[in-house]
Amino acid sequence: MICRAELFVGVGAGVGAVARYSVGLAMAKVNQSPFPWATWLINLIGTLLLAIFVQTFTVHHQDPNWWLVLGEGFCGGFTTFSTMSVETIRLFRTDWLVGVVYIGSSLALGLFLAWMIQFWI
Repeated sequence: MICRAELFVGVGAGVGAVARYSVGLAMAKVNQSPFPWATWLINLIGTLLLAIFVQTFTVHHQDPNWWLVLGEGFCGGFTTFSTMSVETIRLFRTDWLVGVVYIGSSLALGLFLAWMIQFWI
């Protein structure tokens, strides 16, 4: 039987996955570059949102159900480490330097955004 927490996470993850798919479709219409801009943007937005949700719902002790829906669920469904990993390997095979820029900027900007949020909220 599914408990309430699993339901909250599942709903958030479903909405996050649909949002990721929608952003990917929108980016595909405007981006014809071999650089995976959609995944790059999705993961950075997801990192920023997750950092905001951590600060809001765990550090400032808000309702833990919102953390389950937005932090665990939505951000878990929205972001995609596995796609980033596969795209990095693909870029390493076709243009090593672009692969380094992709993974390096994903990690560096993600860490920077997560770190900066603690000072804004």
